[in-house]
Amino acid sequence: MRIQIPAWLGLVCMCGLLSCGNESENPVSGPTLISLDAPDYFPNNVAMPADNPLTEQGVQLGRMLFYEKKLSADGSISCATCHQQQKAFTDGNQFSFGVHDSIGDMNAMSLSNLHWQNRFFWNGRAASLEEQAVQPIEDEREMNLPLAEAVSRLQADDQYPALFQSAFGKEEISAELIGKALAQFQRTLLSANSKFDAWIRNEVQLTPEEQLGLELFFTHPEPSLQLRGGNCGDCHLGFLTAGDPNGFTGFHNNGLDAEGNLATGLMAVTENPFDQGKFKAPGLRNIALTGPYMHDGRFQTLEEVLDHYNDHIQNSPTLDVLILEASNELPDGSNAVKLHLSEDEKKAIIAFLHTLTDEEFINNPKFSDPFN
Repeated sequence: MRIQIPAWLGLVCMCGLLSCGNESENPVSGPTLISLDAPDYFPNNVAMPADNPLTEQGVQLGRMLFYEKKLSADGSISCATCHQQQKAFTDGNQFSFGVHDSIGDMNAMSLSNLHWQNRFFWNGRAASLEEQAVQPIEDEREMNLPLAEAVSRLQADDQYPALFQSAFGKEEISAELIGKALAQFQRTLLSANSKFDAWIRNEVQLTPEEQLGLELFFTHPEPSLQLRGGNCGDCHLGFLTAGDPNGFTGFHNNGLDAEGNLATGLMAVTENPFDQGKFKAPGLRNIALTGPYMHDGRFQTLEEVLDHYNDHIQNSPTLDVLILEASNELPDGSNAVKLHLSEDEKKAIIAFLHTLTDEEFINNPKFSDPFN
């Protein structure tokens, strides 16, 4: 699948046609438009932002800014500090460290297949990738640099004004253009060459354990029909294994905490009590590389994650109905919410999750540090 870019955005000098220059002169062209290549089994109904199409120059500028330590107050960290390629653009910490040894209160999210998302951060506070891209720069727990100062630093740099001119047609740098460049680069972070993808393309077979795990992953259990399932695919949808991109529908209370400890998450954005304890269902591509897990990094291993869903769901008024009604055994009259998976079934689901690891993605030189 190739996502189409508006043709009118390919700016070309028409001086030759208007007799305003010598025909032998090379025309001055604008940024080189490129397409976001993605498998045909990824959704094809998501348009590229009309005001921020992908260009070679914009993506390359965004890559540089992603690794640029000038965008932090003391020059010690960049976006890539908390989003490291070898860890599928996470950092392996429960909470990420910012400048001056500050520490956040959320686990750094993995970055991949972002074009198919429309709410960002665990609580959904950013409505676009462009908006998301600049928030960590100003956040005092992260890079702690006012955007005005970020603009001044880049404007005074020997390289960046010319790079912004090449990417956006103007040497005058702005916070908006910083966000656009970062968003362009992050949209190119496609992960689509795991064993799971090769299986989708009918190039490999899964092992019997992986195949069982796949079936359990995508099956909602129905004990009355003797249909066993892990219930994972109810929130981590389709081939992207990601939350529903439509507004806030991809946010769920997955039973981490009981009532009284649910103020964070989506409710902090919507101020709606119905959203207590709801967090974004992330994409699970490369999940074996991105621990620790959950918004607060409370689980170190995938085994702990499966144990939570199987035996330790905390009930509350906003617990997701897809979890509340999921069990592989008929109700026993208790209020406990349990999946009742066997140990072999849990191991099979984890085996399937390992098929989502994309070695090409974590080693792609196009995503690496351009300063090294």
